[in-house]
Amino acid sequence: MRIPLPSTQALACFEAAARHESYTRAAQELNLTQGAVSRQVIALEGQLGVQLFRRTRHGVALTDAGRQYARQVTRWLLALRQGTLDVMALSGAGGGISLAAVPTFATRWLLPRLPLLAREHPDITVHVDVRTRPFLFADTTYDAALLAATPAQIAQWPGVQAQWLLHEDIVPVCSPALLGRAARRGIGRAWQPVSPQAVAQLPLLQQSTRPQGWQEWFEAAGVQAPHALQGPRYELFSMLAAAASQGLGVALIPPLLIEDELARGALVVACARPLRQARGYYLVWPDPAPHGALARFAQWLARTAAGDAPIRA
Repeated sequence: MRIPLPSTQALACFEAAARHESYTRAAQELNLTQGAVSRQVIALEGQLGVQLFRRTRHGVALTDAGRQYARQVTRWLLALRQGTLDVMALSGAGGGISLAAVPTFATRWLLPRLPLLAREHPDITVHVDVRTRPFLFADTTYDAALLAATPAQIAQWPGVQAQWLLHEDIVPVCSPALLGRAARRGIGRAWQPVSPQAVAQLPLLQQSTRPQGWQEWFEAAGVQAPHALQGPRYELFSMLAAAASQGLGVALIPPLLIEDELARGALVVACARPLRQARGYYLVWPDPAPHGALARFAQWLARTAAGDAPIRA
């Protein structure tokens, strides 16, 4: 027997009422009357044969079944809205890609290169949201993810395929003024990197998500650094870059994320000793293999990461 599907109007009323746990606030959001929202929810409960809300002294509250159903309905409506917008935006041509990405890599590396994608594939539109950790694609509407991860983390991510893009090599960088405190520059000469021992004497900026970063760098350089764990902590590479540009300290940052600052001279390499991290940058998508717009985007991204498509003015 075919099970009739609930109407989108009933699902929209239920989702809003579930989110607010209030028929009144749901009605205000949807520009309906409270009675209309209530009738839609009652009709939905009748169709499902399940009570979704229970009455309380202050209004309504979700039942256990209602809470579980609300999570599913929220995903369904989000997917329906995004799919509708994709079709409307492209008028049925090309394809839209919903991409989850780590913020600094997306802002500093991907977005400056998207004009190249537009020239080669003008029919592909990339929508970017911020995600910093692996997730279940089944719980989202994302087509792919662009994340920094270790090979072990990628291997433990169920039901996905991954395409390696770039290594993450970090190097100490700071403002020219701060570097001047560690080494004097001759007239007319460019800034010269200093020794790891000199870096150990400068204020260090820490990344909160990688608290052992400076310890690992100094150990690789064979330098004793008793203050390796000290210094202000920032969560994102973009925050570290801003703090380092202001002369607050030396930061360990992948050069590929600070191309603009290095080109402008806002940041300089303090010590030419890069350290390769276990993490790399990957494009990840759910099984099976990508097709259509996503397949073309993955191919373009791999070529761009390999340096086959440098940035041009």
